[in-house]
Amino acid sequence: MSKKSKQCQLQHKYLCRPRISPQVVKKGMNLKDLVNEYSRSGAFNAGRLSEACKLYCHMIDENTTVGLTLSGAMTPTGMGGILITLIENGFVDFIISTGANLYHDLHFALNLPIHQGDFRVDDRELYEAGIERIYDIFITDELLLKTDKFIQDVALRFAADKNISTADFHYILGKAVLEETLSPHLSLVAQAARHNVPIFVSSPGDSSIGMNLSYLKLQGKKGITVDTDMDVLQSTAIVFNSEKNGVVSIGGGSPKNFYMQTQPTLAQILNINKGGHDYFIQITTDAPQWGGLSGATPSEAISWGKIRKEELKNHVVVYSDATIAMPILAGYVLNERKPRKKKHLYKYLPNYISELKRRLK
Repeated sequence: MSKKSKQCQLQHKYLCRPRISPQVVKKGMNLKDLVNEYSRSGAFNAGRLSEACKLYCHMIDENTTVGLTLSGAMTPTGMGGILITLIENGFVDFIISTGANLYHDLHFALNLPIHQGDFRVDDRELYEAGIERIYDIFITDELLLKTDKFIQDVALRFAADKNISTADFHYILGKAVLEETLSPHLSLVAQAARHNVPIFVSSPGDSSIGMNLSYLKLQGKKGITVDTDMDVLQSTAIVFNSEKNGVVSIGGGSPKNFYMQTQPTLAQILNINKGGHDYFIQITTDAPQWGGLSGATPSEAISWGKIRKEELKNHVVVYSDATIAMPILAGYVLNERKPRKKKHLYKYLPNYISELKRRLK
C-alpha cells in the first residue's frame, strides 16, 4: 500500500464523524435544543454530556435495569428532587449512596430548613453560631439533633430480631418518613420506599445514620443491626437477575465501586460470568492520572470484567460538576422518553437471592 493510500485510509477512519460548525444559540431554545447543539459540536465535555443524554435514552429503550450511584452530599443542594422524578418515571431502579446523602435528605421531609450560604465566611464564627457548612450550604445543630432523634426513634420502634441489609433498613426508614413526616414528597428515601426502589449504602458506618445506630448499641438498646454481606448479595442478585444492566454514577468513590464490583462478584467469586455491565455513565470532577477517577476509568473497568468490551459506545464519562450536568441529563431523558413500567426491585429481593443460590448448585 502506498503512503498516499494509507493516509487516505487513516483519514477515512478518523474523519468519518460530522464536521463541526459554530453553535447556534437563539431565543426560545429548550433543553433538547441545547443538548443538540452540544451534539453538533461534539467537543470537550459538552460533547460528552450529549453522548450521556443519548446513552441514557438508549438504556431506557433497552429496558435496562438502571442503578444510580450517589457520592458526596448532593441532596443538600436539592438534587434529591431530580432523582425523585427519575424514580417516579421508572428511570432509576435501585440506588447505591453515601449515608450523608440519605441523612441530609431527611431534613426536607422533617421540614428542617437548609439555607443557602457562602464559602467566603469565617468558619470560627459559624461554629460559635451553631451552624455547619457544606461548602456554600448552611445547616444548624438543631436540625442535626432533630434528625438524629427521628432516626433513633425509627430504629428502636422497628427493632429486628435478625440482621438486615442497608436496603432493608432504608425501606423501613422510608416507610416511616412516608407515614410520619410533614413533607414526605420531598424525600428521596421516602419516595424510593414508596416505589420499591432499594437503596444500599456501601459504607453504612460512614455517616450520621450509622453513628445513630451505633449509639443505640452503646446504650444496650435493642435496635437494628446492619449486615453488609447482605448488601453484597442483594445488589449482586439484582444484576444477576437482570437481562441488561447499566448505571448513572454521580461522582465515584465507594458507591460507584460497590455497583461495579457486582460483576466480579458473579464472575470471580461465584463463577457466573455475565460479561460485565452493559452501560455506564459517570459525572465526575476527578481525573484518571491520580490513579483512580473515583474508582477506575471505564476502560480500566473493562480489564476487570466490570464493563462489557466495547462494541457500540456503551460508556461515557462527563467531567463536570454534577450540580450542573445532572439536571441536564435528567431533563433530557424525561423529555425524550415516556415513563416506563417500574421494576419494584425491593419486593423481589428474596426471590432474586433464591435464584442466585439455585444457580450455584
